[in-house]
Amino acid sequence: MINDEERQDTFEAQISEAAEHIGTSIESAREQTEVTGADEAAVGYEDGFTMKTVIGALFIGFIMMPGAMYMGLVAGQGLGPAAQWVTIVLFAEVARRSFKPLQRAEIYTLFYVAGGIAGAGGGAPGLSGGPFGGFVWWQYFVQSPQTQHVASQIPTWVVPHAGSPALIHRTFLDTAWLIPIGLLLMGEVLGRLNWIGGGYVLFRLTSDIERLPFPMAPIAAAGATALSEAGSKEESWRWQVFSVGTVIGLLFGSLYLFIPVVTGVMFSKPLMLLPIPFLDLTLNTEKLLPATPVSLVLDLGVVLTGFVIPFPIVVGSFIGAAVFQLFGNPILHSLGLLPTWKEGMSFITTSLSNTLDFWLSAGIGIGFAVGLIGLASVIHSAIKNKSKETKDRDRRILATPAGRGDFPMWVGLGMWLIATLGYITISRILVPGFPFLIILGFGLLWTPLISYVNARMVGLTGQTVSFPFLQQAVYIASGYKKVDIWFAPIPMNDLGTTAQRFREMELAKTRFTSIYKAELLMFPIILLASFLFWQFFWHTSQIPSAQYPFINRFWPLEANLRSIWLTANQSGEHNFLLKALKPWVIVGGSAATLVLYGICLAVGIPLLMFYGIIGGMQGNINGALPMFLGAMLGRHYFAKRFGPGRWTMYAPVLLAGFSCGVGLTGMAGIALALIAKSINYLPF
Repeated sequence: MINDEERQDTFEAQISEAAEHIGTSIESAREQTEVTGADEAAVGYEDGFTMKTVIGALFIGFIMMPGAMYMGLVAGQGLGPAAQWVTIVLFAEVARRSFKPLQRAEIYTLFYVAGGIAGAGGGAPGLSGGPFGGFVWWQYFVQSPQTQHVASQIPTWVVPHAGSPALIHRTFLDTAWLIPIGLLLMGEVLGRLNWIGGGYVLFRLTSDIERLPFPMAPIAAAGATALSEAGSKEESWRWQVFSVGTVIGLLFGSLYLFIPVVTGVMFSKPLMLLPIPFLDLTLNTEKLLPATPVSLVLDLGVVLTGFVIPFPIVVGSFIGAAVFQLFGNPILHSLGLLPTWKEGMSFITTSLSNTLDFWLSAGIGIGFAVGLIGLASVIHSAIKNKSKETKDRDRRILATPAGRGDFPMWVGLGMWLIATLGYITISRILVPGFPFLIILGFGLLWTPLISYVNARMVGLTGQTVSFPFLQQAVYIASGYKKVDIWFAPIPMNDLGTTAQRFREMELAKTRFTSIYKAELLMFPIILLASFLFWQFFWHTSQIPSAQYPFINRFWPLEANLRSIWLTANQSGEHNFLLKALKPWVIVGGSAATLVLYGICLAVGIPLLMFYGIIGGMQGNINGALPMFLGAMLGRHYFAKRFGPGRWTMYAPVLLAGFSCGVGLTGMAGIALALIAKSINYLPF
């Protein structure tokens, strides 16, 4: 057995090893901003919000957002990285040829705006494209066969009832949408106050005061730094690697996205040369691997992602998926623990039956154990660091670097408190019968606690922890029987990851005020573009339908799962969820996870591999296998050919270029599809 001091030393050593793998260490990450006073002023922060940012936001919102929507409908993925890179490359080249090259802060702000607009989602599974995408999901949900037993109980402040003219005519221009849209607007405002205020306070506590390294932040900030230096001779390799990735993306995207998107408009069913989202092999392997969902993702982007993600995480994910899903499910079936599965079930139905029979309970236990591990690590580290405090601590609480764009911490606390009280008030009005003390506890006690824990976890390891299904368990234990509680905006938020956004801005030398102004700009653009384009898509054709392969296949499964949750707090024979929860499996999952964590510490297995194994245990082999192949190819071929250091720099740029190429082909196909839809919709 090892004592607590040795365990903590091992923990910190693993963090250092993981940070070194991604090109930084705790010391080097911290040293990048280990300057105060005059030194900080000498380095200087720049305002990234300029007229170029405004034009870029309009370009993304009204040119690229519809592409992100369509790609979500067809392939279950947005334009995220493609939108960011295409926008930055386009604006950088135009600016360079105008002899006004973009500054690093401008590039980072554009990068942030592009990701925020193109990747904005409204809670719809697999979709991006702004908050109105959530309404498109709810209109399907309330009308789907899977929810007929609870559809009449879904409140109209979420979505109009099935049979409403607003749903029959597929339009948002109906008075039935006034209350849902009003709540949406309030939620968007409160959400921004919440993350900006709470995230800033957490950043000050963990970065400025506790000096945590945030090992993943330099990677996110490196894009802006690299592009701002791309015009120099020394950095010309970036454009070559980016161009190679773009060509690969153009070729692959033509097969994977362009042909299905275009043929989906021309014919009743799209022509897919490569199955979207995966190739289902469950029926072919059910004799050898009973009760095992087997499929293969044929997306080359997953392979290239394996080049970039830290190797221990990829290996851990593959081991977890192979051991516990590919070979573990047949063992569970032979023990009688997966009784619902029958021969002839597809990948989706097999996954659903296994989830209800075993993995839902196991996942709760696993997540609870991981949460305990993270909480214990944070407490132990805080106690240890407290003994190392110096007189500078009190000074760091008040002192901030000149020009960084800080505001007093009490302002951040006030913004968070206003947002939290707003959520509490709205929830109280919408669900007056639900115990008010629970709402207060979630907003004023649980949210600050889990946010601080995860802010420190992200600051130390780049990972987060959670206590799965805690909210659902509280709802069930409360005795409240109505369905409306599942839709109320209860203030149970985890703001831990938002602290890293401020750390990224700090590393990119971008004033925090740039992002505040960018959020004010993004707010109306996202709402207007989301409303216009989702109104167009939904009004011209039913969603989902055969034209949209991804959601046509996955939304029925998602509707089935969510309908089960809606009855979780109701007693009776139809309460499938309570039957699916098996206490002994939950306890066993927690115990097994804690034992695995102890083995990893004792043997010296990297901490990131442990988290990878945990993720793979509840994942599927379909994505873990190609990502593992990519990681092995990068480590044992490309790293040897180009050198480990150079390949580490090449890989993210290559992936960014690939995303750009796929995004361009997707955008081209989407443009043709939108033109065709517009022509077909015209009355002449």
